Amino acid sequence: MGSLIELEDITKIYCVGAVEVHALRRVSLIIEEGEFVAIMGPSGSGKSTLMNIIGCLDVPTTGTYKLEGRDVGALQSDSLAEIRNHALGFVFQSFNLLQRATALENVELPLVYNNTPTNTRKMLALKALKSLGLEGREKHLPTQLSGGQQQRVALARAIVNSPRTILADEPTGNVDTKTSMEIMDILTDLNRGGKTVIMITHEQEIASFAQRIVKLRDGLITSDTPRNDSAANKTIAGEKL
Repeated sequence: MGSLIELEDITKIYCVGAVEVHALRRVSLIIEEGEFVAIMGPSGSGKSTLMNIIGCLDVPTTGTYKLEGRDVGALQSDSLAEIRNHALGFVFQSFNLLQRATALENVELPLVYNNTPTNTRKMLALKALKSLGLEGREKHLPTQLSGGQQQRVALARAIVNSPRTILADEPTGNVDTKTSMEIMDILTDLNRGGKTVIMITHEQEIASFAQRIVKLRDGLITSDTPRNDSAANKTIAGEKL
């Protein structure tokens, strides 16, 4: 495995009126290909800012970010869009599905953006939905699906382009405990299949699925530790993780 993500001395400063808000303070982080990393921290710790920078949705004020060996800061907007569409798959707490589009159409969206031919697009989207147990739900609208099913659609959309890295922002935040474990099982399976998974969570039980836990506070990394092997025996509501 090689270094997939390299962050060096990353700072992010937002200006709110005349006040400077330091969201990240010289953060350095290396994530190897094939890792499953959980990023934790209280509200305002900088974890969402860090995820946005990793996902090429935001740029640092200072510092260097390399993704798959490429200096992201040197890339033009079209190259960044290509990276977001091909190298990264995004999963959000609020699912971010188009409410008037079917499950199939939602999963097809990344393929639409990269001009994949219609027949190929449909085939790949159907394959992704089937792999996540959604066969027979292809024509359902989000309002006709449970929260867990909606998150599975979002996961199918994230993997349909076969990205190397999955970015999951509180992926279990809007589902119940049983569904949370199902979602985490899917992310774990994707990781075992070779995907790098980077996940934001505020729940220690959910973070325990990761191989490594990075904790932030006040824009600084306060700890970066491998998961304790005993985490495999932890439970949520009496059920084994």
